[in-house]
Amino acid sequence: MSFNMKFNMGLNGVINTNAKMSRAQEQLTKQTRILTPADDPASSAKVLGLDQNLAQTEQYQKNSVLLKNNLALEETVLSNMQTSMDRARVLAIASGNGTYAEQDLQAVAAELRQIQVELLDLMNTKNSEGGYIFSGYQDKITSYAFNPVTNSYEFQGDDGQKALQISPTIALPGNDSGKMVFDDVNARFKTSDLVVSAGGATSASIKVNNQTQFDAFYRNTYDSLVPANNTFNLVLSAPDIYEIQQNGTSLVPAVTGTFTPGEKINFQGLELEVNGPALPGQLDFSLNPPLKKNVLNTLQDFIQVLETPGLASFDRFEAISDATVQLENAMATLGNSMSSIGGRINVLDSVFETNEDLKINNKSYRADLSEVDYAEALTEITKQEIALQAISATFTKVSSISLFDFIR
Repeated sequence: MSFNMKFNMGLNGVINTNAKMSRAQEQLTKQTRILTPADDPASSAKVLGLDQNLAQTEQYQKNSVLLKNNLALEETVLSNMQTSMDRARVLAIASGNGTYAEQDLQAVAAELRQIQVELLDLMNTKNSEGGYIFSGYQDKITSYAFNPVTNSYEFQGDDGQKALQISPTIALPGNDSGKMVFDDVNARFKTSDLVVSAGGATSASIKVNNQTQFDAFYRNTYDSLVPANNTFNLVLSAPDIYEIQQNGTSLVPAVTGTFTPGEKINFQGLELEVNGPALPGQLDFSLNPPLKKNVLNTLQDFIQVLETPGLASFDRFEAISDATVQLENAMATLGNSMSSIGGRINVLDSVFETNEDLKINNKSYRADLSEVDYAEALTEITKQEIALQAISATFTKVSSISLFDFIR
């Protein structure tokens, strides 16, 4: 055996032992037993997939936190708006007090204007990123602004909802458009005036006496495809009979009764009154088309009525009824929106907890596949240190021996 052979064998032993010790130290430092895919190809592929899954789940959790903050902000805004609307409703009802003088009505109008300003401010709320939460996708545009040409408050955004992914299959919207929350509110269902089309009636009036009953009748009866079906007739015939028809056709069952001038006729929550020598004759009224109205314009119209001096009591009653019903409808819509937000938050919480469980399971599985056994790694380092010392000592002795020593 030549000197070079002995030297190379000894050197290789030192290098290999040192490499094993370095590898064990690196495993301990990086806390993994898989330093390269070649160490364990199957486990390495699984670990890569688990790392990607954990990173994706972590992003879902960040989305959930952002989404929950946005929904909590919107819920707070809507709750405050409900409180303000309820106060406006109370003021509207109070303004019907017959003892209120013009100064009292002016004071009510002044407070309602402050509520209107507060509601406008809440409807233009911004989130932490500076976007208007009720503007849909157009969150850099003010949600609501006053248009001096139309003398009304108009929505300037769109009906978009920004959704965030919180799991591979679930994406939840983090906002609601003002078009849906504030503009999609029914105004009070009403009829046209009671108009004399035949006969000698000197005056006629119609008003909604029972709004709940009339609303149910309106929803079941209004025909958006055939407008003529929305026309009703009060037909008066001698000697003292009345009948209410729909577009010239008797209702089923027929609606008839005894007519006395000046006495009220009740029909589906409506109160009709005809005066004068009306027999025979006919009076007509129609169901007005449904309207959508936001709360800002509801208050705007009502404030103008309260600020109008010398207003007739019937006109004031109609304005109070309009404002009260529309405020109640707006509050109901806000309530529905808040329920929707609550449902989304419940889903968020559930999915968040599920994602946390998945993270724990995936981390545990990843640890089983790749994490180093500290006792094993420390034992390996100690073993390789002893082996390195032995090889070094052996190499020193072997490398000094030659054939001449044997001959001698």
